[in-house]
Amino acid sequence: MKEKIQMVIELFELQDFVYTLSENYSHGMKQRLVFACALLHDPKIWVIDEPMVGLDPKSVRIVKDLLRAEVKKGASIFMSTHSLEIATETADYIGIIHLGKLLALGTLEELRSKLEGQQTLEEIFLELTLHERSLL
Repeated sequence: MKEKIQMVIELFELQDFVYTLSENYSHGMKQRLVFACALLHDPKIWVIDEPMVGLDPKSVRIVKDLLRAEVKKGASIFMSTHSLEIATETADYIGIIHLGKLLALGTLEELRSKLEGQQTLEEIFLELTLHERSLL
């Protein structure tokens, strides 16, 4: 376990903060710490909400790479995000929820094929939510 702890400390560059109370961490540092702690338990299912908020660009890349590696190892990740760019870059399967109602579910390619002319996830989201349409 000591080796794993050292690995996540190095991965998230927490070496200078190991002996500092987390209450003194910035929001981004707390986010990095949460991911480091989660990795220690090797979860098979991740449920994460807005994981990139507060992270600097380098940490965002680390988290994206981490999530992709976890999926390759067989983990399932349920991520809620308002960042459609993050969803586009990381999600294999996308659900669009608006006002508590699931409007669409599928891969980005499946969503594109159902809404011809809408190429980006942003365009798909706006088409569905502005016109209160559902693809289900």
